[in-house]
Amino acid sequence: MPTIKRFVLAGLMLLSSWFVLHSAVVTIDGFTDDVQPVDCLVVLGNTVNSDGSLSARLQARLDKSLELYQQGVSPLILVSGGLGKEGHYEGTAMQRYLVAQGVPVQAILVDNKGDNTQATARNYAHIARQRHLRSALVVSQFFHLSRTKLLLRKQSVPVVHAAHATYYEWRDAYALFREFFAYYAYLLG
Repeated sequence: MPTIKRFVLAGLMLLSSWFVLHSAVVTIDGFTDDVQPVDCLVVLGNTVNSDGSLSARLQARLDKSLELYQQGVSPLILVSGGLGKEGHYEGTAMQRYLVAQGVPVQAILVDNKGDNTQATARNYAHIARQRHLRSALVVSQFFHLSRTKLLLRKQSVPVVHAAHATYYEWRDAYALFREFFAYYAYLLG
């Protein structure tokens, strides 16, 4: 019996260490912006409030993409999200916000079927093949970037970079915890 207890304890310690190391790598990767000229910025959606306004988290993502667009990092911005439970298509709301900030409508690609990260990666890869785009720069929260880059690479997008939105809240700790499981689910899936 003591041998089983030691084995279980060692397994839990190993899993805990793996989790801490993975979370540290994801955090460092997420805070290390890799801004390079690309064919398209890929902005992942988030909550659009019931009144049609953007959540602070989503607005931060769009503000970062706007900053990069204005710096000339990319001539195109893909805004991707699904139909939220609040009744708004995230991609359309994101497009509306960017147009109000001066981005020409023809510079914005709208993906209203990107209701999760995997769908966004798949949809961007499809658009990229149609338009002969070879690179992307992902914009999202820091904890989300490693997994998104993984998914885009799995969809054969040859060059993927990332930059994080500067918005933080307590729920990021939960999101970082969740990313551990999501990352490996997509890596192995």
